[in-house]
Amino acid sequence: MRVWRGTERVEVPVPGLLRQRLLALLLANANTGVSAEVLSTALWGAEPDKRSGGKLHLLVHRLRKTLEEPGRLISDERGYWMHVEPDELDVERFETILDLAESTPDPQRRVELLRRAHRLWRGAPYQDLDLGELAGEVHRISERRLVALEQLHAAELECGRHALIIAELTELVRANPLRERFHALLMTALYRAGRQADALAVYRGARSTLIEELGLEPGPALRELEARILAGEHDEVESPAARATPRPAQLPHDPPGFVGREAELAELDRASESVPLAVLTGTAGVGKTALATHWSHGARERFPDGQLHVDLRGYGPDHPLPTRDALAGFLRSLGVPGDAIPAEEFERAARLRTLLDQRRMLIVLDNAAAPEQVRPLLPGTPSCFVLVTSRDALTGLSARDGAHRVVVERLRLAEAKALLADRLPAVPDDATLDRLAERCARLPLALRVAAERIRHGHSGEVTGLLDELAGRARGLDVFDTGDDQTSPRAVFSWSYRHLPPDAARLFRLYGFTCRHAGHRVGVFAITALLGADDVRTTRRLLDVLVRAHLITEVASGRFEMHPLLGEYAAELAAQERDHAAIVSRLLGFYLHTANLAMSLVDPERTRDPDAPEPAAMPALVNREAALNWLETERSNLMCLAESAAQAGMSGFISALFGLIHDYLVGRGRFPDEAERLRELAGQVGADRVSEPDGV
Repeated sequence: MRVWRGTERVEVPVPGLLRQRLLALLLANANTGVSAEVLSTALWGAEPDKRSGGKLHLLVHRLRKTLEEPGRLISDERGYWMHVEPDELDVERFETILDLAESTPDPQRRVELLRRAHRLWRGAPYQDLDLGELAGEVHRISERRLVALEQLHAAELECGRHALIIAELTELVRANPLRERFHALLMTALYRAGRQADALAVYRGARSTLIEELGLEPGPALRELEARILAGEHDEVESPAARATPRPAQLPHDPPGFVGREAELAELDRASESVPLAVLTGTAGVGKTALATHWSHGARERFPDGQLHVDLRGYGPDHPLPTRDALAGFLRSLGVPGDAIPAEEFERAARLRTLLDQRRMLIVLDNAAAPEQVRPLLPGTPSCFVLVTSRDALTGLSARDGAHRVVVERLRLAEAKALLADRLPAVPDDATLDRLAERCARLPLALRVAAERIRHGHSGEVTGLLDELAGRARGLDVFDTGDDQTSPRAVFSWSYRHLPPDAARLFRLYGFTCRHAGHRVGVFAITALLGADDVRTTRRLLDVLVRAHLITEVASGRFEMHPLLGEYAAELAAQERDHAAIVSRLLGFYLHTANLAMSLVDPERTRDPDAPEPAAMPALVNREAALNWLETERSNLMCLAESAAQAGMSGFISALFGLIHDYLVGRGRFPDEAERLRELAGQVGADRVSEPDGV
């Protein structure tokens, strides 16, 4: 028993027989508690001793000091136990490699694995420690080694290297005269090498030893082999008891009617040739799983050892799949019997890495919620390629594990129209197809649901669905399929429920902003929505939504949601209790900032002293900055005016008209919008209610 520390393998001496025995007992039960009573009995005998507890405590202290890693030797209610990481203990590595060899059908690969395992063997297990409690473990490991040696030489015979292993087998027969399998392998090697007489002499020696030592004749296998050699028959080498490894083919069916995504498919092709891990990330319903499955089917021939697939259920109506269960499923798929699957998650992960070593396999981890779900499932070899899908950016996998991230955007307009055309019973005119594609936010999930409604709806026409969409206050109802897996509202809700409370509140409040396509909201307006006074806090929460693909930063400090997510946020916003206060904060921000901007555009103009100043403001320091802000926010200001007119908020419209009318008409910039603002101001009379509760 020897101990090394670090990657440079600096040997750590363990002085004293008692310390060595304690370490051996703990390592033989690695990561499992051993009671103080068991340890004391093993170290000092069965006689009760009042001092044994103190002696054991002192011995443990000395061993901790020797190892110089206090966290290694732990004491708790289970007793004392030694924490060992995967692949740190030679005997564990030895057995893991043997398991892999037993499940490998290729004899050459089996030889390589078995010889690698035997290079770990250094003398008798727990040599010179003289502990009866370890006798069973010593016998188990030693027996496993002998079986592995039999498998090794059988595999060498399968590879045709009979002459090269005669010397090794001769020594094994001498050291293990009662193991008939070694005699049979040596007889076969000699016979194949043209040494029939020597092969028969080995049989006679084995028979003599067995009769003398045990009073038994050789078993039927050895007798049949002698008979074949005497008859000059072609010998058949019994293959080791290797379980033929199934070649997993677990990919779901290739989604029919897949369109577009040429750039993403090409990027995955490049990534699979250069890195072992890629992440497909994007918003809910954007088609990440379909893209991963379609690419995987096209690339499966590049992975001759098979494909593994698992839905980690990171987002959905069910609880996330425990990583230990995912590991168990993979191990069973790779030929490990259920009763041989380790109990601990880290041991399962280590076994998986060994089984995948040097294999060329594709592993698809669908619907992951966090890096912690993924990391234990990663192989330790670059010969495999892992493809992960997630709504989260999984930044940690890129930062720590070198994952290549592919962001899956909503379909381009041409791709969305192609998807609709492939599914619709009759293709409408181009303009109508454009409207439907945009109304579905170019989101593959919504596009497929819409096409299905048209195919099986009462009208059977695109215009009928568009009219229905335009006439509903809650447009998401049109896309409801009654199935949580395909209804956009349910699918969006899974992302929302993963948010921390403060980010979830921001998502809800975003539903108070304009939802017209192309209208972006700035970080200062969002800060006002929150009622916050720190833009950095707002930025942090926005980053959470960006990583979750619930919002998109389209320019520095400006954000938007696609229309369907915006409708979902608006549904949640409708449940807020303090509508008036929220809307007042937003309108107040725009009025005050417009007031400041116009005072910079026209220095002769007197600022409105009644406009309340928001806690966080953009830096408008000169006329150019003010004009840029007015141009950037013009569409939002007009939308706010339209909404305020519908809500009868005359005060806001009058104030906004007084502030920006001169800007809109100046130099003939935006006469149509100036006229529209005048109309809105005229429509809302002074006698109308001006409570800010309907925007």
